[in-house]
Amino acid sequence: MKRVVVGLSGGVDSSVAAYLLQQQGYEVIGLFMKNWHDDSVTISNECPWLEDSNDALLVAEKLGIPFQTVDLSEEYKEKIVDYMFNEYEKGRTPNPDVLCNREIKFDVFMKIALSLGADYVATGHYCQKNEIEVDGKPVYQLIAGADNNKDQSYFLCQLSQDQLAKSLFPIGALTKPEVREIAAEMDLVTAEKKDSQGLCFIGKVRLPEFLQQKLQPKEGKIVQIDKNDPIYAIEKPVGLSLEEELKLEAKKRDYLPTMGKVVGKHQGAHYFTIGQRKGLNVGGTTDPLFIIATDIETNTIYTGLTSLHPGLFKKALFIEKSEVHWIRTDLALKVGETMEVMARIRYRQPLQKAILHQFEDGMYVQFEEGQSAITEGQFAAWYFDNELVGSGVIS
Repeated sequence: MKRVVVGLSGGVDSSVAAYLLQQQGYEVIGLFMKNWHDDSVTISNECPWLEDSNDALLVAEKLGIPFQTVDLSEEYKEKIVDYMFNEYEKGRTPNPDVLCNREIKFDVFMKIALSLGADYVATGHYCQKNEIEVDGKPVYQLIAGADNNKDQSYFLCQLSQDQLAKSLFPIGALTKPEVREIAAEMDLVTAEKKDSQGLCFIGKVRLPEFLQQKLQPKEGKIVQIDKNDPIYAIEKPVGLSLEEELKLEAKKRDYLPTMGKVVGKHQGAHYFTIGQRKGLNVGGTTDPLFIIATDIETNTIYTGLTSLHPGLFKKALFIEKSEVHWIRTDLALKVGETMEVMARIRYRQPLQKAILHQFEDGMYVQFEEGQSAITEGQFAAWYFDNELVGSGVIS
C-alpha cells in the first residue's frame, strides 16, 4: 500500500484531495505546515493559521487519518520572506507563491514527508500530472488543471522532474464546484470555506506595511509621462542582429524626472510595482494613472494615463541563463535554437503566442503582441497546448 502525505491547509481543496486519495486506496497522512508566526504584520486579530490548522485537524479526524503539524517558519522566513525583502529592495517584484511551492511545499515539506516513509506528496492544486516515456525513461508532464477558471499550473512552474515524480494532484481533473460538492457530500467542515487570499500561508498580510518593517519609507516624486513623449518613437537602427533587436525590444526605457510633470509624492519607490493603479493617491486626473516604471536609484515613480499608455507595453523579455528552468529537460533549447510556444507572464493571464530564442547568456521570450506590465522578478512560463514545459524569472 502506497503512503501519501497530504499538505492539509485547512481549505476545501486539500481536504477533498485527502478524501479522494483515501478512496483510491492510499494510506493517507495529513500534515499542516505552519509557516508564519509573526502576528504583528497580519491585518486582523483573527489568527488565520490557528483557525486553519484546527479545520485541517477536523478534516483529518472526519476521514480517520493521522494528522500532525510541522513548523516551517524558520525555513519560510529564510527562503521566502528574506528573499522578498531583497527583491523589493532591488526594485523587483517577487512572486512568493511560485517560490513557496519550489522551496517549501515541494522541497522542505517533501523531505519531511519522505522521512515519514511517504511514497508521494499530494496538494490541493488545480493541475495535473502525466507520465510519458522518452528514450526509454519516464518523463513527467505538468498539465493545466481541468477547471480553466482555477488552473494553478503557473504556480508550479519551477518544479523539477524529481519533485514531479513524487507529487500527486488529486483534484486536478475536477472543477471547483465539483470539489465543493464532494466536500458537502462528505460533510467536511471546509465545504463552504472561502478561498484563501494573500501570500501563501502568511495569511492576511498588508504588503506595504509588511515591507515597511524592513524597507525604510523615503519620500520621492511621482512623475507623469505623456503618451506622445519622443521616448516612444525611437527609430530602430538598421542592420541589427536578431539578438540586438530582441535586446532593444526587451530593454527597460530610460526615463528621467525632467521628462514629465510632477503630479504627487510617494513614500518609497520600492513599495510599488509596474502596472499598479491603486495606492498612488494622486487626484484630479481625467483617467486613472498607472505606474509605467519605478527607479529606486532616484526614488522616482513614473506614471501614465490609462491602461493603454505605451509605457506599459513591451514585446519581449529577457531571462538570464541561470534563471531559465525547464520542467521538460528533454525539450530544453540549445544556444541558437528557437521554439514557438504559448506563454504567460502572470497567473490567470490568457496564454499569449510567443517565440523563445536561446542565446549564450540567456533567453528572450518574444511575443506576437505587446504585453502590458512585464515586471522584473516575476515568472514567465511557457506551454505547449495545456502542458507547462518551462519558466524563468524576468530580468
